[in-house]
Amino acid sequence: MQIEIWSDIACPWCYVGKRRFEAALAGFEHRDEVEVTWRAFELDPAAPAEREGDLAERLAEKYGASVEQMRASQAQLAQVAAADGLDFRFDAVHSGNTFDAHRLVQLGAAHGLQDAVEERLMRAYQSEGELMSDPAALERLGVDAGLPAGAVRALLAGDEFADAVRDDERTAAALGISAVPFFVADRRFGVSGAQSPEVLGQFLRQAWEARPQVEVVAGGDAGGADGC
Repeated sequence: MQIEIWSDIACPWCYVGKRRFEAALAGFEHRDEVEVTWRAFELDPAAPAEREGDLAERLAEKYGASVEQMRASQAQLAQVAAADGLDFRFDAVHSGNTFDAHRLVQLGAAHGLQDAVEERLMRAYQSEGELMSDPAALERLGVDAGLPAGAVRALLAGDEFADAVRDDERTAAALGISAVPFFVADRRFGVSGAQSPEVLGQFLRQAWEARPQVEVVAGGDAGGADGC
């Protein structure tokens, strides 16, 4: 079964969703037959390389709330994340464009390390104050996740996997995905948000049970010239 997860590294709920999905998958009977692919989704494709100023102040202006309300919301989210084993440091977040980080996740997929790269970047952004548009930081983080330094440098020096990131975003639009995290099973079932492990586990079971089955209309010996 194919599970695709649309997310943005700059989305704190995506990191919470990742942990909860991992918990759901660990308890899923057919987990060894599930292939997980991370798909790119930029919350703000037009974001500058780096934003200046306080995160809570920017969000308060964006959502029409007070700075105090935003700080309280951040504190509440940090508590939620802590319950899932995550250490969110909103005071250290360096907000900016995540496009190159998504390209790095695609490079991770090419090396069989996509989940490791996704995890390292999410932790770096949400907990360590790393800037996702900084080539030096991305190179260091990619190597931390197991990628060859030369491959990361070549990626960041060019536009490799840019089309793949854009394809992910176009597919998200075609599927009607407007918020993340968003989980899709076999392009047939979807669930939005950082749902509980129980809800995500139910999603996995329902998608598994609904997989198309081969309908056998005739039986017999499959051996010989026409079978093995």
